Amino acid sequence: MTTPPMTSGQDQAREARQQQRLEELNAALIRALSAQQDLRYRGHRLEIKGRPYPLRAPHLHPQLGLDDLGSFRGVVDAIALRLRHNNAELHRQWLPSPPIARLVFELLEQLRVESLVESWHPGSKHNLHHRFSAWCNQFQTSGQSESHVGLLLFTLAQMSWVQLGGGPMEETTEMMIESTRMFLLREIGPAFGLIRRHRYDQAAFAEQALSIALCLNGLIDELHQQQAGDGKPEDALSEDTKKAFGLLLDLEGGDDAAIALAEQHGHDRLRQAAEALHYRVYEARYDREWPAHKRVRPELLVRLRERLDQRIREQGLNLNGLTKKLRHLLARPQRQGWRFGEEEGHLDGRRLSTLVTSSADRRVFKQEQQEPKADAVVTFLIDNSGSMRPHIDSISMLVDTLARALERVGAKVEILGFTTGHWNGGQPLRHWQRQGRPANPGRLNERSHLVYKDADTPWRRARRDIAALLKDDVFREGLDGEALLWAEQRLLAQPARDRLLLVISDGCPMDTATRQHNEQDILDLHLRQVSARLEREGRIALCALGVGLDLSDYYRHSQLLDLSHSLDNKVFDEILALMSRTIGTMQTK
Repeated sequence: MTTPPMTSGQDQAREARQQQRLEELNAALIRALSAQQDLRYRGHRLEIKGRPYPLRAPHLHPQLGLDDLGSFRGVVDAIALRLRHNNAELHRQWLPSPPIARLVFELLEQLRVESLVESWHPGSKHNLHHRFSAWCNQFQTSGQSESHVGLLLFTLAQMSWVQLGGGPMEETTEMMIESTRMFLLREIGPAFGLIRRHRYDQAAFAEQALSIALCLNGLIDELHQQQAGDGKPEDALSEDTKKAFGLLLDLEGGDDAAIALAEQHGHDRLRQAAEALHYRVYEARYDREWPAHKRVRPELLVRLRERLDQRIREQGLNLNGLTKKLRHLLARPQRQGWRFGEEEGHLDGRRLSTLVTSSADRRVFKQEQQEPKADAVVTFLIDNSGSMRPHIDSISMLVDTLARALERVGAKVEILGFTTGHWNGGQPLRHWQRQGRPANPGRLNERSHLVYKDADTPWRRARRDIAALLKDDVFREGLDGEALLWAEQRLLAQPARDRLLLVISDGCPMDTATRQHNEQDILDLHLRQVSARLEREGRIALCALGVGLDLSDYYRHSQLLDLSHSLDNKVFDEILALMSRTIGTMQTK
């Protein structure tokens, strides 16, 4: 039996899962090597304590599919060494202003910390050598060394790497840069000769590195002026050269400005949202919250439940094994009364007379009974937008199975869904049109929130209602930010030690009418603002399962879910690992 070829969407989902898995492994290794606990990748960018950590050296940007695992391992070791041996405040004090000088200074500092790899870590030294050599080969292959500026920067990188003990230079590279190296040595010789001596002293090293960086910046400026005077096109840095050397937007200003610009590049557009977004709802009177079974005819609901049960049986899932893993994750010992008539423990005053009447009987003690039990509420918040319709069978099985296992360990479970009342705007849109279409109206659709199972209803009584998930004609558009607020309110109303909100979605918020008639993407920014607040406050453990899409731009803790194949125990293991990371992070705050 031949396996059908994967579609482009499946290929992209597979690549995204590989990227996410690789980033998780890299982050774990960096945390272990650097002793930095609050470090993770989010939106494919490294974060420390919730803020982006820029990687400004050119060889620290490997690409999946282009570079091998050895290169990624080398970058992990390089970042860990930077975190261990670089004083960020001291580094900022010496950092020059001109962009090219900043690039050179950053490169030299990165090579300095890499040279401090301990002799008893030969594997790390090998990884660093492998990564730098791979980057050099890619740079030469790309043709960037053919420009004067590219050759100057590349030559300095090679010279510094060798000077700081990185290893011997390849013969072909040595021949290519020989004349440029002799030229540079005449210009930067005194300072360059001292960098190896001062590599253990960051301040002394920074003084020499700054001198080299400013000198190179001046040489490149002179080259530009000379070419302009001769009427030749300036040999400025091309976009490819900028990328190859990591001269990105976050090098254009001061360090604070660099971080701000880096934040704007990806998920941290939230900074703008916090300052500028005034999320509003144009008309809320049409909003509805429904018990989901009210939207389905009773006889259809019975058939949907039978269909769901049949699909679950076909999967052959190990419910007992899942329950055991959840008990280990969520259950904590709780007092369940006393056990009397023991031979050791706490003295039981009611049995002291036994010592008189029967001196041989030592069963006059009592012991406290403790039983593992979960004091937790778990809410599944399911995106009921139209693009989720093809996945709803698998999601229904997933959520139903998890709900049963969670109840077995004593946790309460709530299953919620969110969508809109209509496509492309509903009654609020028509109301806005009748009012003369005022500018920036805010949300222009009625929200529809669905309760498939509330926290106080046991699974046994709610099992039929959960099958309403399979009725796909309610799937329209999605207002994710408002759905998070709704789920938060319901969770906080439940008395529990652990509160976990697990979002299941396949993308960003979408309401066409709202997007078309507002100046900025208020739905996207509102979701980022709400999720960031929940993560910052820590009253609720928030995580997300991305159906075929990486949601790390929106949620700090996320897992890409592959539903292209049948559900198996491996999928549940990935979800449990996500829950464990999320709850563990909240408990350490």
